[in-house]
Amino acid sequence: MLKVNNLHTYHGFLHVLKGIDLEVLEGELVAIVGSNGSGKSTLLGTLAGVYLPKEGSIIYKDEEITNDGVQMIVPKGICLVPERRQIFSSITVKDNLLLGAYHRYQKDKKTINKDYEDVVEMFPRLKQMLDRPGGLLSGGEQQMLAIGRGLMAKPKVLMLDEPSLGLAPLIVKDIMMILRKLCDEMGTTIILVEQNLKAALKVADRGCVLAHGKIVVSGTSQELLHNPKVQEAYFGKSSKKTEVPFNTGKKEVRGKKLI
Repeated sequence: MLKVNNLHTYHGFLHVLKGIDLEVLEGELVAIVGSNGSGKSTLLGTLAGVYLPKEGSIIYKDEEITNDGVQMIVPKGICLVPERRQIFSSITVKDNLLLGAYHRYQKDKKTINKDYEDVVEMFPRLKQMLDRPGGLLSGGEQQMLAIGRGLMAKPKVLMLDEPSLGLAPLIVKDIMMILRKLCDEMGTTIILVEQNLKAALKVADRGCVLAHGKIVVSGTSQELLHNPKVQEAYFGKSSKKTEVPFNTGKKEVRGKKLI
């Protein structure tokens, strides 16, 4: 459904993504995990058209969308729920949700109300506060609102950037189960970027570990959860001091790292 080949993205002179190869199948939930600065948000931003890559290609349903901007990519069925929610704090929950369907208003006006009702049923907490300003919601409620707003775009591929950020463990569990339900019951393809390794891999079908702008490990969720090398790639710690896996560019002499 979505295929990325040799993707390179820069921020100014900073080379952030360094040859990403990734394929996501229809109906999958794929987790992309890694520490801060590994390039996770840049990858999602590039797939969403926020950043244009300097090299490589992005193929969606056999169509190249590498240089398409956000305005072209969202109507094609790819939607990004950004980090820190970025909801509109001064307008109501209902209006926040309806704004997610802004690009569909002319063509799909008749079905927007039904989609709105479906999204509200999916998030019972939001149903009780539709007239409340978004800024008065708790962190977990705001994250549900952000996901609901993304769903109003009718995405085939829903991408989420750190949905667990700043949330209590029980709320994180609820959010992850909602994402799994979207895959299983609605057939939505989901790309989930997370630092919370265990939470993400518990609900994902497959996962990739990103480090220094490269995918260093990939496999099924169970394979990654039980892979000792994931600890090095994710936390920067090696179980053997004399080994430096994944060709990070670091050298070691007698157990001491030289950068």
